[in-house]
Amino acid sequence: MIRTRRNPAPLLLALALALPAAVAASSPAAASTAGTSDVRVAIPQPTGRYEVGRDTLHLVDAGRRDPWMPAAARELMVSVYFPARTGGSAAPYMTVDEARLLLRGQKLDTVFKPGQLADVSTNAHLNARPVGGRHPLVVLSPGFTLNRATLTTLAEDLASKGYVVALVDHAYESFGTTFPGGRTLTCVACETVESAPSDEAEKALMAKAAVNRAADLSFVIDRLTRPVRSAPAWKHWQMIDPRRIGAAGHSLGGNAAASVMAADRRVRAGVNMDGSFFAPVAASGLGGRPFLMLGTKAQHSPGSADTTWARDWPRLDGWKRWLTVADSGHFTFIDLPILGAQVGIVDPAAPLSGKRSGEITTGYVGAFFGRHLRGERQPLLNGPSAANPEVSFQNP
Repeated sequence: MIRTRRNPAPLLLALALALPAAVAASSPAAASTAGTSDVRVAIPQPTGRYEVGRDTLHLVDAGRRDPWMPAAARELMVSVYFPARTGGSAAPYMTVDEARLLLRGQKLDTVFKPGQLADVSTNAHLNARPVGGRHPLVVLSPGFTLNRATLTTLAEDLASKGYVVALVDHAYESFGTTFPGGRTLTCVACETVESAPSDEAEKALMAKAAVNRAADLSFVIDRLTRPVRSAPAWKHWQMIDPRRIGAAGHSLGGNAAASVMAADRRVRAGVNMDGSFFAPVAASGLGGRPFLMLGTKAQHSPGSADTTWARDWPRLDGWKRWLTVADSGHFTFIDLPILGAQVGIVDPAAPLSGKRSGEITTGYVGAFFGRHLRGERQPLLNGPSAANPEVSFQNP
């Protein structure tokens, strides 16, 4: 499921971000939104035992042209989260430019302050001192049009549990991503997809984007695990255990997780959170490696609108789970409903609470990587549980 400006979801984002009643008029809680543009909201506390550090990297793949701007080399912004002992100042959520462009892209710029979104409180710290030992690496890719910051809850939670997490922004594929030197790149890919002459042409472009993102993720893995000329991309690179690497993503990023597994044998496990498989899983499978599909009950149950999950389920040839979440929406698996819930807003089309949205996402994704990158027993993945009545195990 994609969210381009041809097929926007401004009401859902409005509700998730707790906009004033003029925008969220269909919500029963709309009357409570007056004045909420001044409320400070926060990413929930991670559930692991470690503090969380964060560094930011600007990576340039000089050997690849950008698929949307062929005159330029491919550029990425990467937030690296890691288990830490102590930290310095709090890490910012996103820049004001990024927030402004996200709100404008969703046609919400006249009713919500960019500064409130930019100033969301996080749990990660800059200049943090890492814990010792070697840790699994998880690369994360956000949804099409969405800034990488929208996966902060999951990234922080995984880091608190002892993972190094590389959260990637892909140039020209979000409404706004700020790069060094004051450059904020906008969504050239959105314009390209919108101008496609047919639905089939649009799907082909999204498939191309997923495959290109897979190359991005492999490049990030290269730079984090193979120092170049004694100058590693990340100063704490020796924390990473290159034998334990996973990939996950939301929407298009979830398709990219499967695509990078097909192309890169180093990636041992993958998660797709509510993303269509525009780039199909190869008929030959993923070499017996495990994969989790976690999506909305309405859109990603067997027989629902997105037929790509049913098509590709038989091609997943290793350990696998197909989980759907009742009362959820496309954004359930990212930060936005979590933040909106803190000011009392619920989307009537996706009434699952923000608190439960975050708990389900971090719980099941964390359990998956715990099992497949750490070898831990994870009963949560064995079948339905009374503690999570919203989650159904599909077995078509």
